[in-house]
Amino acid sequence: MPVPDASPTRKGPWSRAWSAVTTWIDPLVVMIIAVFVLGLLAPASGDVADVLDHVTTGAVVLLFFLYGARMATSEVWDGLKNWRLQGGMLASTYLLFPVLGLAVQLLPGSVLPEDLQTGLLYLSLLPSTIQSSVVFTSLARGNVAGAITGATASNVLGILLTPLLVGVLMSRAGGPVGGSAGATLLQLLLPFVVGQLVQPLIGRWVRSHKAVTKVTDRGTILLVAYGSVSEASQSGAWDHLTAGVLAVLVAVCAVLLAVMLLATWNGGRLLRLSRPDRIALLMCGSKKSLATGLPMAAVLFGPVAAAGVALPVIVFHQLQLATCAVIARRLAATEPEPEPARATA
Repeated sequence: MPVPDASPTRKGPWSRAWSAVTTWIDPLVVMIIAVFVLGLLAPASGDVADVLDHVTTGAVVLLFFLYGARMATSEVWDGLKNWRLQGGMLASTYLLFPVLGLAVQLLPGSVLPEDLQTGLLYLSLLPSTIQSSVVFTSLARGNVAGAITGATASNVLGILLTPLLVGVLMSRAGGPVGGSAGATLLQLLLPFVVGQLVQPLIGRWVRSHKAVTKVTDRGTILLVAYGSVSEASQSGAWDHLTAGVLAVLVAVCAVLLAVMLLATWNGGRLLRLSRPDRIALLMCGSKKSLATGLPMAAVLFGPVAAAGVALPVIVFHQLQLATCAVIARRLAATEPEPEPARATA
């Protein structure tokens, strides 16, 4: 006979409703949407935009310093030597994604304007984003070292590959992209290396204070999201956009993201990667870099074309942040328990 629940702490209807909401809605997604709306209604401009840019840069530098400080050097070398993971990331970013970008060009102009189709093709040629890929890999308890090395390699190669692919696939001559390689080295690699150097001194403290990296992780994502929406609003990229065209653009971006998420997750299984490595491939191989894409667009395209090209990059960027926030939380919640150690005789 079943025994009735005599627990004195039974949840009331409001508590159960709140638990249901927090189960299906990630708080980070809510914050991203709030920041998105704020960027539309109150975009940063003038001195405020300059301060925001400096603060975001500082947050990125701090983020990668903390990643370097908390990560054992042996983990970094293991990430570099994992050729199946690194090869999977590069193939996803520079082979599979461009094929999907070319497929989008088959859509009729009545469904999606040609300038936005061009922007989606340009999106498919960009390197993987570093900051959010590594952050979400960390939140999902994946291979952070592999994500850092893979996403960084993608960006460094992208300085050469993206303009080359743009010239070949988009029939546009592009000049050299200045400053991107230096920014990657100064803002990402150098702080990480410095963190590695001081890791023997402060690594234990950083690893024992996970709240520090959690606040830095999420704060950086929100700063980047607000800055990107503010820049788009100030540049007038959305002035002539109708609700119907925007809906189609969001739908196409959602399909691209869904295909890449499925391809990278299942591709990791085919490559016989471990769960942490599959998470890293999922998070790095399915994303595109807004931070690299917008400056490149300003150089590779004329001022008129750059606004249309930038819009799909911004939309996809916001979509990948919101979607991967949910996925990262789910993966972290469903992480299998470690097997108990066997007793030795």
